Amino acid sequence: MYGLKTEACFDSAHFLTDYYGKCENLHGHRWRMVVYLKQEKLQEEGTMMDMVLDFGVFKKEVRALAEEFDHTFLVEEGSLKQATMELLESEGFTLKVLPFRTTAENLARHLCERLREKELPVSQVDVFETPLNCASYFAD
Repeated sequence: MYGLKTEACFDSAHFLTDYYGKCENLHGHRWRMVVYLKQEKLQEEGTMMDMVLDFGVFKKEVRALAEEFDHTFLVEEGSLKQATMELLESEGFTLKVLPFRTTAENLARHLCERLREKELPVSQVDVFETPLNCASYFAD
């Protein structure tokens, strides 16, 4: 079995709906995503022969996804009133509306699924909210 790993970071704000603690308030993180690829065999031909995947291709996809989330306000769909959403957007805030509660666990799964849509053999995504706290999603 062969594997690769790369990481990227993005800064964004969020809050947790129906949570009774500090995280119910709007706050931000420097999210760190660590992405693992796993493949049984190396590629057998072409410019990526004897590789899982070219690191340049891998890093480009992971960093492009991180850039999509960078400096956004992650909002769980339906968690804010439409008038609030419109007001935030009219003030110039960039909202990233997601169909799930914006926990690190759900972000790890979502990021994994997005990268797998690009046909990357992603086996695991770790999402760090802080340097010491991480949630993982395992695709296998």
